[in-house]
Amino acid sequence: MIELTRQLAFDGVVNGMVIGLLAMGIVLIHRSTRIVNFAVANMGLVGSALFALLNLRYDVPFWIALAISLVVGTSFGAVVDLVVIRRLFAAPRVILLVATIGVAQLALVIVMAYPEVDAANTYPVWSTAKWSPAGIEVTATQLAVLVVVPLVAIALGWFLARTVLGKTVKASADNPDLARLNGISPKAVSTAVWAIAGLVTTICLILISGRTGSVGSPAVLGMTTLMRALAAAVIARMVSFRVALVAGVLLGLLESVVQFNWIDRPGLTDMVVFALVLVAVFVVGRGRDTEASTFSFAPKVRPIPVRLQGLWWVRNLERFGLVFLGLIAVVMPLLVTQPSKQLLYTTILAYAICAASVTVLTGWAGQLSLGQMAFAGIGALTAASLSRGLRLDIGGGDVLVVQRLTFPTAVFVAALLTAALAAVIGAGALRVRGLLLAVSTLAFAVGCEQWVYTQDIFHDSPTQTAASFPRTDVFGVDVTAQRSYYYVVLAVLVAVLTVTGRLRRTGVGRTTIGVRDNPATASAYTVPAARVKLRAFALAGGVAGLGGALLAGALQTVPYSNAYFRSADSLMLVSVVVIGGLGATSGPVLGSLWVIGLPAVFPGNSIVPLLASSLGLLMLLLYFPGGLVQIGYAMRDAVLSWAEERLGPAPAKTVGAVPRSLTPTERAPLPDGKPVLATSNIRVRFGGVTAVDGVAIEVMPNEIVGLIGTNGAGKSTLMNAIGGFVPATGTIELLGRDVSTLAPARRASVGLGRTFQAATLFPELTVTETVQIALEARGRTGLLSSALWLPKSLKGERAKKAEAHDLIDFLGLGRYAGAFIGDLSTGTRRIVELAGLLALDARVLCLDEPTAGVAQRETEAFGPLIREIRRELGASMLIIEHDMPLIMGISDRVYCLETGRVIAAGTPSAVRNDPKVVASYLGTDERAIERSDRVPT
Repeated sequence: MIELTRQLAFDGVVNGMVIGLLAMGIVLIHRSTRIVNFAVANMGLVGSALFALLNLRYDVPFWIALAISLVVGTSFGAVVDLVVIRRLFAAPRVILLVATIGVAQLALVIVMAYPEVDAANTYPVWSTAKWSPAGIEVTATQLAVLVVVPLVAIALGWFLARTVLGKTVKASADNPDLARLNGISPKAVSTAVWAIAGLVTTICLILISGRTGSVGSPAVLGMTTLMRALAAAVIARMVSFRVALVAGVLLGLLESVVQFNWIDRPGLTDMVVFALVLVAVFVVGRGRDTEASTFSFAPKVRPIPVRLQGLWWVRNLERFGLVFLGLIAVVMPLLVTQPSKQLLYTTILAYAICAASVTVLTGWAGQLSLGQMAFAGIGALTAASLSRGLRLDIGGGDVLVVQRLTFPTAVFVAALLTAALAAVIGAGALRVRGLLLAVSTLAFAVGCEQWVYTQDIFHDSPTQTAASFPRTDVFGVDVTAQRSYYYVVLAVLVAVLTVTGRLRRTGVGRTTIGVRDNPATASAYTVPAARVKLRAFALAGGVAGLGGALLAGALQTVPYSNAYFRSADSLMLVSVVVIGGLGATSGPVLGSLWVIGLPAVFPGNSIVPLLASSLGLLMLLLYFPGGLVQIGYAMRDAVLSWAEERLGPAPAKTVGAVPRSLTPTERAPLPDGKPVLATSNIRVRFGGVTAVDGVAIEVMPNEIVGLIGTNGAGKSTLMNAIGGFVPATGTIELLGRDVSTLAPARRASVGLGRTFQAATLFPELTVTETVQIALEARGRTGLLSSALWLPKSLKGERAKKAEAHDLIDFLGLGRYAGAFIGDLSTGTRRIVELAGLLALDARVLCLDEPTAGVAQRETEAFGPLIREIRRELGASMLIIEHDMPLIMGISDRVYCLETGRVIAAGTPSAVRNDPKVVASYLGTDERAIERSDRVPT
């Protein structure tokens, strides 16, 4: 039976109110800037530690010291915005989240630089009195929490609801451009809000420090408290102060109850909080995409120009630096013979392997995980358990015995099991992107640190403080010596980097980045987004488990105190990759050398640790967002430009014949006399609004059907329903098959091609890579075959590259083959979209405003081009278009929509002269109607 005393409930409420206050600080920042602030706790350290310093060391009166500390805390929040947030204001919100991690570390460094305060003192409080109303002991510090927290909550609510500045907060966050047009400066609003957040967090830290009485070391909120505050903020949907406070109180009560009733199960509360975070993230994620922008801070690698690819030194230019680092890595243990130094070098290599998992999951897949060191810890403990053998009680008196495995086998199996676990956790995060995923993975890391690591299955015996993991030999080679083991880990690191580098250059890497940049277009290219994300989670989890097991082998023990696999280490691992270069294969190596290696090489230097952590992270984000590897890429690009200039101007390319890849493959003929696309009673509702209301249309073989109507008539929504991108009721038949319940990628596989109004495509991929993603419809790239360089994979990659170049040349895009999609004009991106449709070899094409954003001169060329594509593919088309001469000139039939319903259908001339269409869309201006008579040639 669960027990709950009045004193226990009171203490839980007080603790929960502090959590709620922190959560309100998180909500405040998110409402104004859409940033999840991981520095919410440490920002308050600067002012709260100064308060103790002034009062205890310099004898400044209590209330004067308090006022000064609140001003300093407020000023620190404003400085953070002016120096860090403002410079990164246009960056993706995810990179700002990473920046707040650096801010948290920097705040701690600032506090550590303060003059020391005698540890024998207690933190200054306004009173030491105690009261006992109704048998509940209440201290003065608890009373302060009960009074101050509600006042702060009321003040924040009044600020946002009643003041002009408060009313502009949400407006500037929702639409910064529109806010500027209305005279609101989003940057000024951001500065004000960060200053207020600095004040709120300083108050919170003073309240906490007063309760703990700690002065000898700055009162730092641990990850567990931060996680509870984040959980309360997520439960509040990142918008409501009232709900955040209530959620914080409930979490405080939950912690008190669980800790009191299950005192023998430490960390159980953290697992409960993890479950609550998952549920809250799932609910919040249903309403919106928390991070729609791409990871544009990942360093871009300029493709080698075709003319230079024949030069061996150009092809291997990137490898020269890695070979140089490799030679140093081989020679260093021979020159430095101390086992402690060799252990350090091994640790650097192991961290680089773990960091490679962040490269795959965050740099490629765009899934910001703050829990990768948790997977490393699970891999380490699993490998240690497998190396000694296991006896598992599976219930009913039955025991499963797992025989002792050899060292390499235990490491390999642990990596596989960790990959499977990562896939399971990833399955629950398929709907979550960006910031909310970061919160949920951090909750997982805290839960592992506090509960999972303590489970009996990972323990040698209840009395031991670490799991032993002795290494003996690897495939007959003795690795008991530290140097020998170092070379084993080095070989594994080289293998991991080689395999990940290979995967990045194949369809595995391209589709992963494609899903990251634009899941809708990737699905339209037959790429299943969910499966690709799961693959990334599993691959990253396996790599992290491998690195963790090898790190445990270097230590030969895995401390249960979590000295190497803490949740804070997961944050550090993100810093390693960002500093090295997110998305780059060599980024984990450079980042590990910088973050782990530099402080070890210069142990007595006080500046180096700053460069290797907070200050270094912030400086790189501000000035070199691509990380250290960006510097190397700049040098490489300069060399390529010099080499290309020496060759002179490139010869003009001509296309003499239709490439083979354009010719339709063997396929069943279109149904004679039956529609290739038919919808019946399609309805789409968004809340209480009906966007499409009972629409039925048909597209016959080799027919071009136009779809016209005013903005908001439901045209794009209907096309999204046909493609499976929005939930709809009714029936959709494609090539005689009911596809109403199929996912978008499956509908594309059946024969549906789709372009989108924005023509975003994949901003971080080149034109060639984009077309190669579409070519995945003709043959999937296998993960295992690509990783192992199997002949089938090599042949498939060569074929896709040749076909992509044929299509690119056919459409006159040859000079853009190596250009990034994000650098192209709208008109050029439209042509790339058509190249993707040709690569798909689709039977039914749905084109959403193919000339939107295109100059009139380029628009006139689209009519003949669309007809040519129809002829080459033998495809039917459904086209949304506002250019009346174009759509009336190329269409065989036209549908006109108004408020989600078909108001006219028939030949172009019949629809053009329909009174309902004239009244609803064309208007009564004779010039507009006459203009529709002009057909492009």
